[in-house]
Amino acid sequence: MAQPTTPKTDVKDLALAVQGQQRIQWAEQEMPVLRLIRERFQREQPLRGIRLSACLHVTTETANLMLTLKAGGAQLALCASNPLSTQDDVAAALVSIYDVPTFAIKGEDNETYYRHISAALAQRPHLTMDDGADLVATIHKSRQDLLADILGGSEETTTGIIRLRSMAAAGALRYPIVAVNDADTKHLFDNRFGTGQSTLDGITRATNILWAGKKVVVCGYGWCGRGIASRARGMGAEVIVVEVDPIKALEAAMEGLRVMPLAEAARLGDVFITATGCVNVLDRGHFRSMKDGAILANSGHFNVEINLEALKDESETSREIKPFVEQFTLMNGKRLYVLGEGRLINLAAAEGHPASVMDMSFADQALAAEFLVANAARLTPGVYTLPRELDQEVGRLKLASMGIAIDTLTPEQKEYLESWESGT
Repeated sequence: MAQPTTPKTDVKDLALAVQGQQRIQWAEQEMPVLRLIRERFQREQPLRGIRLSACLHVTTETANLMLTLKAGGAQLALCASNPLSTQDDVAAALVSIYDVPTFAIKGEDNETYYRHISAALAQRPHLTMDDGADLVATIHKSRQDLLADILGGSEETTTGIIRLRSMAAAGALRYPIVAVNDADTKHLFDNRFGTGQSTLDGITRATNILWAGKKVVVCGYGWCGRGIASRARGMGAEVIVVEVDPIKALEAAMEGLRVMPLAEAARLGDVFITATGCVNVLDRGHFRSMKDGAILANSGHFNVEINLEALKDESETSREIKPFVEQFTLMNGKRLYVLGEGRLINLAAAEGHPASVMDMSFADQALAAEFLVANAARLTPGVYTLPRELDQEVGRLKLASMGIAIDTLTPEQKEYLESWESGT
């Protein structure tokens, strides 16, 4: 395979590298599963000769994933999957200390964001690794010349999977993608416990509000919404859930949460958190109904869940009153506060998910890359689930790292479960 010239890098300040290295090493202590995979990758080199381009949140946890892939032999290029999620010291360390070409600056504008995506694709990847499917979308829209080299890809988050399944249904997806988000060791833990904790962490850091006694409206009761609702409730908040899916709404109601239409909840909420993956969830009519001082935050992947254009149109003035907090004064005199430009608040104003939970998600990503290389010849374009045995292996390794042992089926039990003949 011809090796294209390694692209240049673009980070904020290489002088931050040592600080970034220290934080990467701190996170690594909480990522024992990924460490075990890295040790095996170092020995077996399953990604030798593979060019892998990744569009992910550039955080300490992602850095440890990059080091695992590099240990397995991959040639890497990394760009940010969100303009506000980059940790600049981590980006500097990846470039200066770990020799991973990285294109990411916290606060980069839209033009820079897509220039960085193009830079990550300059090496003509064999594998793509996405968080939100912007890398895949760019390839299919404007860089179809790259498709001949691509073996497959993987996707980290719910929003990206929605986009990819839409592409597949339309016959537009041109290579196989593993839906890492659908692995149990990803969405049951990362989406629920990671998003729940880190979302409240981001809002708390931005505002320093007291959660106890607040009316918190959670828009969406998927795994992310479940986690947010659970953590807010645990902090003493009164949680209201808004849903369009009757089964999820019923589940929230039977878990003791208030469920109602958003038009009704808009008048009650002190804090609104979107986690739906959909557009304009909080919209013009809701803004008009909200209390003076209501706080609006998003924990969905893209900054489309709060209709910011409509909010600007409804406002007389807007101003940043502290980092990641923008005050909008409406025509009716009410003040609404949007956090983190409507982007992922857990990464805009905090550090994202704890390393311990990303340990499993990124173990899934590493194993997905290995699976794609080993099985590329038999996979056709489409969205695939991470094989169950790999998913369970990650769970087994995580339990072992926590010092937890579980039972196994006896031969008799296994035979019983596989038989249809035994009955009453």
